[in-house]
Amino acid sequence: MSLNLEKYQALATLLEQLRADATITGLDAPALRQRLASVQQLFGREIVPLTDGNLRVQSYRTEISKQLRLLEIDVMFFQGARQASTAQARLQTISDRLTTLIQYCDAIMQQKAEGEK
Repeated sequence: MSLNLEKYQALATLLEQLRADATITGLDAPALRQRLASVQQLFGREIVPLTDGNLRVQSYRTEISKQLRLLEIDVMFFQGARQASTAQARLQTISDRLTTLIQYCDAIMQQKAEGEK
């Protein structure tokens, strides 16, 4: 596995852990924000600097960046929720967005794996 694939795998793993923690254990808002910050740091430090001539991979990376920013807004809305039903709906939105992010990572890894053959 190439080094780039390992970086995307690490990002996908962090996203999966965040999704599991948010939906199963029901993290509180500050813990969710902290975990999201670590995901964003990994993305900014390890993945953004990667150069890739593949336009599809670049498109996925752009989408990941956008979805991470939207996820940050979702977490802020979750933090501001006053009713349990609203908080639950926000957690579902967060989970859905994390699923989308994981799918993008998987698509990049599949694209890169096919490119290495």
